[in-house]
Amino acid sequence: MKFIVFSANIKPIVVRVYFLLLEKIFGIMSISVKNITKKFGSQKALDQISFELKKGEIVGFLGPNGAGKSTMMKILTTYYKADEGQATVNTFDVVKQPKSVQRCIGYLPEHNPLYLDMYVREYLTFNAEVYRINKKRIDQVIEQTGLSPEVHKKIGQLSKGYRQRVGLAAAMLHDPAVLILDEPTTGLDPNQLLEIRKLIKEIGREKTILWSTHIMKEVEAVCDRVLIINQGKLVADKKLSELRDENEQIIEVEFDYRVEEAFLNRLPHATQVKNLGGFVYEIIFDTSKDMRSAVFDFAHDNSLKTLQLSRKNKNLESLFTDLTGSK
Repeated sequence: MKFIVFSANIKPIVVRVYFLLLEKIFGIMSISVKNITKKFGSQKALDQISFELKKGEIVGFLGPNGAGKSTMMKILTTYYKADEGQATVNTFDVVKQPKSVQRCIGYLPEHNPLYLDMYVREYLTFNAEVYRINKKRIDQVIEQTGLSPEVHKKIGQLSKGYRQRVGLAAAMLHDPAVLILDEPTTGLDPNQLLEIRKLIKEIGREKTILWSTHIMKEVEAVCDRVLIINQGKLVADKKLSELRDENEQIIEVEFDYRVEEAFLNRLPHATQVKNLGGFVYEIIFDTSKDMRSAVFDFAHDNSLKTLQLSRKNKNLESLFTDLTGSK
């Protein structure tokens, strides 16, 4: 497929319409990353990373500190160049067509760079002039992000939650098809978290969102899918619905003395057994049938006393811990 390069004078709406037509005809991905590798000296920050995001997906991007998340986002926003591989945003190559990519992306960095002495509308007007956007768009994003009550204040007078809204509004001014959000809810109180969560879900109905965060509950509440990166490698790409798979369950049991894990692996449908310390074991089964009675009967038949027995749900936090080695 040949790429079309837009000149700097092409209006953003033309780029947007072009992409929508291509998407309708070919079903193309909003973001496509293939075998991206990035080194800093002898250290590999990213190692053969590949993934794709469709329009309308809200995807959580997770990983320990230093895993390579920020590096990947900076490559997608054209700030860094990869050493190997290819990445496209709305079919535009991040290396060969950076201006076209920048028109397609709205980016909210972790440390939201705002001019605190500027008024909200003044700041958004300044950004609109950079993008050469019709001033009517300012009123649209102010309403969409719920900034109307605070629009006549200086940014320095706003709460952290409203400052994040200003950052989102600035990222959305040029009506990008893709939003990349780096820790957008860090430092917010519970009420502000709910407000930003609701706002992101609403935005995600029309746009593709890649959301980097350390807050697992936020991902589970908002995202459709999760990417987990560890030591520069993509270690998981799962839909959140898969984590709630009814055909898999976790049973935690405590006996009155230690049992060999291989012994517990003989249980029907058992796929994995892990000693959690002492006499406590975690057993994973690949069945929807409640296996607590089977574990209890197994203990009784083998002269074991069951001190506790409970069923746990596999969630994002346990997956993250398993894949990244976090304690």
